[in-house]
Amino acid sequence: MLRTTRESVCLICRSAATSTRTSAGLEKSWIGLGGGTGRRAFATRGDRERRPGPARMVLSDRSQVARPPSTRDDNVRKPRPAVDGPFAAMNRTTANIKFRPPTIVETRSDRPDGGRDRDRDRKSHDKKGNRFKALNMQRSLTSISYGQRSSTKLKIQTVESFDQFDLLPDLKAAVASEALKGMVDVKPTPVQRLAIPALLGQSFGPKPRRKAAPVEVPRRQEFLLAAETGSGKTLAYMTPIVNALKIAEAEDEAVQAYEKRLAEEKVIREGQPLSAWIETFEPHPNTGRPRVVVLVPTAELVDQVAAVAKAFAHVMRFKVRPLSASYSPLKNHRNLFSNLGVDMIVSTPHLLATVAGSDPYILSRVSHLVIDEADSLLDRSFSPETIKIVDRTMPSLRQLVLCSATIPRRLDNFLAERFPDIDRITTPNLHAIPRRVQLGVIDVSKDPYRNNKNLACADAIWTIGKEAADHEMHGADKGDSDVKRIMVFVNERETTQEVAEYLVSKGIDAVALHRDTSAQRQSEALAAFTSNEPMKVSGEDMVAAKAATAAGKRHLANTKVIVATDLASRGIDTLAVRHVVLYDVPHTTIDFIHRLGRAGRMGRRGRGIVLVGRDDRRDIVAEVKQSMFMGQALV
Repeated sequence: MLRTTRESVCLICRSAATSTRTSAGLEKSWIGLGGGTGRRAFATRGDRERRPGPARMVLSDRSQVARPPSTRDDNVRKPRPAVDGPFAAMNRTTANIKFRPPTIVETRSDRPDGGRDRDRDRKSHDKKGNRFKALNMQRSLTSISYGQRSSTKLKIQTVESFDQFDLLPDLKAAVASEALKGMVDVKPTPVQRLAIPALLGQSFGPKPRRKAAPVEVPRRQEFLLAAETGSGKTLAYMTPIVNALKIAEAEDEAVQAYEKRLAEEKVIREGQPLSAWIETFEPHPNTGRPRVVVLVPTAELVDQVAAVAKAFAHVMRFKVRPLSASYSPLKNHRNLFSNLGVDMIVSTPHLLATVAGSDPYILSRVSHLVIDEADSLLDRSFSPETIKIVDRTMPSLRQLVLCSATIPRRLDNFLAERFPDIDRITTPNLHAIPRRVQLGVIDVSKDPYRNNKNLACADAIWTIGKEAADHEMHGADKGDSDVKRIMVFVNERETTQEVAEYLVSKGIDAVALHRDTSAQRQSEALAAFTSNEPMKVSGEDMVAAKAATAAGKRHLANTKVIVATDLASRGIDTLAVRHVVLYDVPHTTIDFIHRLGRAGRMGRRGRGIVLVGRDDRRDIVAEVKQSMFMGQALV
């Protein structure tokens, strides 16, 4: 019956009865009917749903208002926690250290230094403060600790002359008489002091205290030569490779037997020129099978590196041949498959990979492989062909040399994955723009340019030309004047032609250079910039140009300008260039190093001018200029 009575009451009435009945008797009777659980559930839930939050305009507590502010409960300050003194941790039994899990970068074991040097640099950099914030945001280069740079400086001081290297006597003579012809007080550069003994297996400095246990000599040696632009890296790897080439040739029985038969044939055919009968004579063992391969990214570098090798070839008697797109296919075929043989090939990866694809036997005897400008050849545009050549030469390869002016992070990751045991040879000034190169900044957004970069570029070139002309006209020699060779770098290929045409319209001798330019045209344009011979303009031409300018037809006779992309900034030995104009602010510090490195080569002074527009990163330019002034490496 009680159950029937309770269930006959609806929920609304039951809740209303619960809220109106407040007497103890009724409450007890309601609980006796089983309504206790329902009362607690409904009342609590309803109060929680209907109870409003505290109003914003609520009177203060009366007891608190009567008290002064200093004695109110809400103003009473809590006691400050005791600060641990310098001796607070002496009696602790557990270390109160907050554990922070290491990041991926800190736990990488495939880095050559195990992460120790980088972590040390990071901590010291945090203590000093982040001085290069913008460059850190666009970090593209692998950092090298200053401790490693200091130890390298001490190692360099132990070498003073080429005579200290374990080179063949004829090769030492060839270095002084041919490779460095005309230079006085010849001394090896820092990269040469480090690389030549390393590639020769020669050691300098203090010997280890304990005698090392004999270890098996690895079949293949791997080296990375990283040094600033214009430091003589080509001679650094070419000298020990030529030395190894001649030693191997003296031990090759097949080559020695061929040379003996060739000498006997010359005696029989005395009086006949060699070219008349060599094609009918038996081929050389190295015909179509070079021992040394040097890979470079452009045709201009093919000619440049081949010229350095040929300087040794006249004295050391070995055969070096270039393979380039600037030559005809017939000439490339003759260079590779001549009956006299070939010892060294200098080529671009695309051309050599194409030839090796049709005749894989070409790379079967390569013992030394050099990848010059490795940061470019192992990039996306060249890496497929470069890796194919590396894989084909691996069975016979004895020494692999990678050469670069910068170590980008992508190259560092590639080496850690593909060649984890590579021996890294870096100079103390790596990733630092030489202090002998001065950097000036032109704000294009201000008057008189009004964000017109073409006008600012032309004005900068005219200023350089006029200063040189005025200086020479007031000098003792008022005859011929030196021609100033200037390089202008842009970021986009389409901009090169536009800027070159504008400079020509302002009376400046300018040409455009980009990837669409033919190889022959590129070689002709760069010939004047890679030659160390001084270029002169006659006094009559200078007077005629000055008169034409006064008549309204402007003409600058003592300048030659190349407008180029990064195609002309990688490895080309522009000894004659003293001025570089950065029309666009480079995207990365890698481009800063390569572009400004075209000036001030081989210890000479140079000047760089960067045009900063309204939309350019001024903070990056300011930090690059500051790091150059301080002589520090770019991050």
